[in-house]
Amino acid sequence: MSEISVFTFPQPTVNGPLHVGHLSGPYLAADLAARAARARGEQVVVTSGLDVHQNYVLTRAEHEGRDPHAMTAEFRDDILDTYARARIGYDRFTDPLEAGYPPVIRQLMNHLVTSGAAPMREITLYACSDCDRTLHESYLSGLCGECKEPAAGGACEVCGTFTQVETMVDPVCGRCGGEPRPFQATVPVLRMEDHRAALIETWLRAELPPPVRELVGRVLRAGLPEIPLAYPTNWGIDGDGPLTGLRIGAYTEVALADLSGIARAVDPGADDLAGYLAAIGRIGRLWHFLGLDNAFWYAVYWPAVWAAAGVGRSPLSGLIVNEFFTFDGAKFSTSRRHGITATELLRGHDPSIVRLFLAWERPDRYQSDFRQHSFEAFSRYAEPLLAGLRTVSEPLDPALAAIELARGEAALTPIAFDPPLAARCLLTLLAGGADTGSLRAALTGLG
Repeated sequence: MSEISVFTFPQPTVNGPLHVGHLSGPYLAADLAARAARARGEQVVVTSGLDVHQNYVLTRAEHEGRDPHAMTAEFRDDILDTYARARIGYDRFTDPLEAGYPPVIRQLMNHLVTSGAAPMREITLYACSDCDRTLHESYLSGLCGECKEPAAGGACEVCGTFTQVETMVDPVCGRCGGEPRPFQATVPVLRMEDHRAALIETWLRAELPPPVRELVGRVLRAGLPEIPLAYPTNWGIDGDGPLTGLRIGAYTEVALADLSGIARAVDPGADDLAGYLAAIGRIGRLWHFLGLDNAFWYAVYWPAVWAAAGVGRSPLSGLIVNEFFTFDGAKFSTSRRHGITATELLRGHDPSIVRLFLAWERPDRYQSDFRQHSFEAFSRYAEPLLAGLRTVSEPLDPALAAIELARGEAALTPIAFDPPLAARCLLTLLAGGADTGSLRAALTGLG
């Protein structure tokens, strides 16, 4: 049996449609890498899903006076339509709206509690002194204690630092601006320091870009945090058994959904923790594709949750991380509706051109910016090349073409992942009338 490689891309939060910034980052990247790997003859499994239970979803629904479940279903369908239009494929899609999903998460959560990996403890949480919401995720707002940039609860989108009331500057309720009020609650808590050795071993093996290694270093110096896995709150999967009256934390849920979803992609017959752990053990390489704003979860927290669940040696090979892709100089924002949605762009333009442009302009190692006039200029240049309508006045020397093709194909391997380079190699080969190998199919999504 050949070694299995698993590529994942993030479960988007269903509080809005995917925008072009999303598409330019991990969503397209994982598809490019998977198509290229299969062209090399590798056995690849791609997984993703949806993130339904961050309270950002409920916040948007309440702001707009909409039924949150109907809104969630609408955005789910829009996201899947975007994937289809962009030719982004996957082998397993974990859908929290399916009836069989919550029981799996509850089963895994209860195991963490009853095994002692995340014991129930009385700790101090914080609620809004005005509206009484438990302050976490979108219900918490303030400044990151590390970089002093505006942040919500969970992790700072700028520097990746874990954010909670105690670590933030001027924390307030993200819904009404009320002051934090401490209260005591008995919740399951993951003491991440218990898994320091396993995490360090994983980090030493894995390919992590410099910003992620910097984040890991800060976390280690500060001490790995203790994180509640469930909250007394009003959105999320209801706990049962020892977790009755609590809602499972969204970030913990996604870690467990990834564990079970990846395992089932490798072994469709896996249906309990023992089966999941056996399937995870069959993975040769695991690559996560993500934006820098998710680095804490993928690099630090989720490996700790997996270790607590019983994964003895993480199969993580590395993280493929992109920076922000801005729109006319400002960050794309689903909540503020700043930017162009992916579906808008794909409906009006050839998906081959959209994919190629977003690879060419990908915010790979630094931020880049979407400008409509740049996209249009790129389209005018690339469309005739893809269609074979531009006369080749100076054919590319075969020796140079072979070098360019080899360089472009290598740029779509995870270890040297560089889609902007791959796109430029393809354009050079097309302009020179040379063989494009597997590059054209990977970058356009055709074939």
